[in-house]
Amino acid sequence: MRSHPIRKLTARLQPTVDRITASPAVRRYAPALADPDLWHLNRRSTARAVAIGLFCGLIPGPLQVLGAMGGCLLFRANFPLAAITTLYTNPLTIVPLYLIAYEYGHLFLADGGPGVTAFVPSASGVGVAYLSELGRWMLSLGKPLALGLVLLAGTLAAVGWVTVRVAWRAHAVWAWRRRARRRGRTA
Repeated sequence: MRSHPIRKLTARLQPTVDRITASPAVRRYAPALADPDLWHLNRRSTARAVAIGLFCGLIPGPLQVLGAMGGCLLFRANFPLAAITTLYTNPLTIVPLYLIAYEYGHLFLADGGPGVTAFVPSASGVGVAYLSELGRWMLSLGKPLALGLVLLAGTLAAVGWVTVRVAWRAHAVWAWRRRARRRGRTA
């Protein structure tokens, strides 16, 4: 029987998890950090992790992974997967995502307000000047952006959760049928 590549990876990482949870720095929090759902991939913790990662990916700034960690502890989700899932936001994707969030929020606000203005940075790269300009642009978008970020994060989380659950179920059904076909041939 072939071993699944993800199972090989998680089995290889297991000693690291044991070392982390045995560390004196985290020992006092060990009961929470030793929860198997935080480190192992199963149907429930994987779906929760993807949802948490997609939700926390829209948190501004470097707080995404901390938000994902808190969500994983609260909802018993796979932490490494949630942290990796937050990486869908990066300097290339953040502006289009925030524009989508602004338009999404604009749909639900009654005042209409002015349309979105394009973000054209004068600073190049991802330095402090770029981040400062991005922050000023985001503040100029106001309430529609704030509401849209929450709505988009919730929508992405729900779609991610459903997608993982459906894909996991489809894979399980496919594997069951494949095993049944093999048993039918050998019997």
